[in-house]
Amino acid sequence: MKLSSNARLILVATIFLLGLMAVAGPMGAQDNYDVVISNGRVMDPETGLDSVRDVGILAGKIRAISTSTLTGKTMIDAKNLVVAPGFIDLHQHGQDAENDKVKAADGVTTSLELEVGVADVDSWYAARAKNAVINFGASVGHIPVRMAVMHDPGGLLPSGDAAHRQATATELDQIQAGIEKGLHRGALAVGMGPAYTAAATNWEILEVFQITARYGASIHVHIRGSTPAEVDNLTGFQEVLSDAAATGAPLHIVHIQSTGGLNVVHELDMIRGARARGLDVTAEAYPYDHGMTELHSALFDNKENAPDSYFASLLWPETGEHLTRESFLRYRKTMGLVILPATTPEMVRAAITDPLTMIASDGILIEGKGHPRTAGTYARVLGEYVRQEKALSLMDALRKMTLMPAQRLEKHAPVFRDKGRIRVGADADITVFDPDKIIDKATYEKPMQYSEGIHFVFVNGTLVVKDGKLVEGVFPGRAARAPIVPEK
Repeated sequence: MKLSSNARLILVATIFLLGLMAVAGPMGAQDNYDVVISNGRVMDPETGLDSVRDVGILAGKIRAISTSTLTGKTMIDAKNLVVAPGFIDLHQHGQDAENDKVKAADGVTTSLELEVGVADVDSWYAARAKNAVINFGASVGHIPVRMAVMHDPGGLLPSGDAAHRQATATELDQIQAGIEKGLHRGALAVGMGPAYTAAATNWEILEVFQITARYGASIHVHIRGSTPAEVDNLTGFQEVLSDAAATGAPLHIVHIQSTGGLNVVHELDMIRGARARGLDVTAEAYPYDHGMTELHSALFDNKENAPDSYFASLLWPETGEHLTRESFLRYRKTMGLVILPATTPEMVRAAITDPLTMIASDGILIEGKGHPRTAGTYARVLGEYVRQEKALSLMDALRKMTLMPAQRLEKHAPVFRDKGRIRVGADADITVFDPDKIIDKATYEKPMQYSEGIHFVFVNGTLVVKDGKLVEGVFPGRAARAPIVPEK
């Protein structure tokens, strides 16, 4: 049937209007939403949307983004506030109610343990599901699998054979089987830390890359320290970059601002070159020049004869004291955490502002003790690097916190296709903040202080932060997991 010119115009106009309705939601006032966030500056890094809109939420999903006024059972006035996708933290070790609360107060809606990871994926997810304030997920980790196989007595990190002994052929088979099992059971990625498993050979590390590549997962790596540790020595970085090139495994370098040290710019340029040649390599950073790790770990082996100034640079969060040689040796026998200098403010800035890097905290608090990055990473970037220094645009910063982490994981874990975006059909994980006031408050001495300027946080459509205060007794967090694949 041949349409007249007028009929064709009417058809085109109708299709156009239907498209607008699909994107913007139903026209006019509505009363069928659970929540409406009205009058906010909606910012979506995927589409570039940066304009005042009403957002309608129903059954845990974003159902409308409209220029028209929407109404719902709960109305949130976001005038002069930014409405952004909830922040996705790829690197959060603390996975309990205490840590969930400080993450939510910092705008995080999804918290993932991807660097160290876990050995038993099913058990970890089952335990975490009982009281999750925010969404959660984990990798299968080379470190904990190696610890289980080699019966290492350490805590989060190894202190015995898994750190200090090469694996036998039988143990290598068991380590590889454990990693494959985790991938079958829905692990989001593979975690690895050659810096903490110093005795693992280059071949063992390469074999883990081979497995990761076969499953199409990303591998999140804390690289070995280069020996000697000096400018222009990139051996630890080159090990994993060459493994990624040899196997095709998608590689993610964790906290590049600290492990890269004074070589951060060189390493970022190498990642740029690798990406230009088709390699899938990404990186993350957090906005602090001090790091934190377990004092019993292999990072501190053979430090007993270091100069006094080295020990004085170490902070023991449990007591707030700077260490001496004597206290260093004494505390090394425990499972405690220590804060240590990692890089310079200039290298942190270079990493945070580079277009390649995502933002991730490497956070953990234990009974209120730990590093301020747990509670303050995201507000610090938005307050210091965006508003105060203008080193990043607001949209670029949000992209690093939301869309880029989701894209890193979504090929292997499709659940992330509905995260990190403000769009119709996406999960209603939303952070609403004041761009003129947001700032971190946590310090090395008081790491538990919540960030300021974050007014509302939604997790799957449920308020977990309301008017800047945590909502008690709600646990809307859900498992973020890759598809479970039956073993052959």
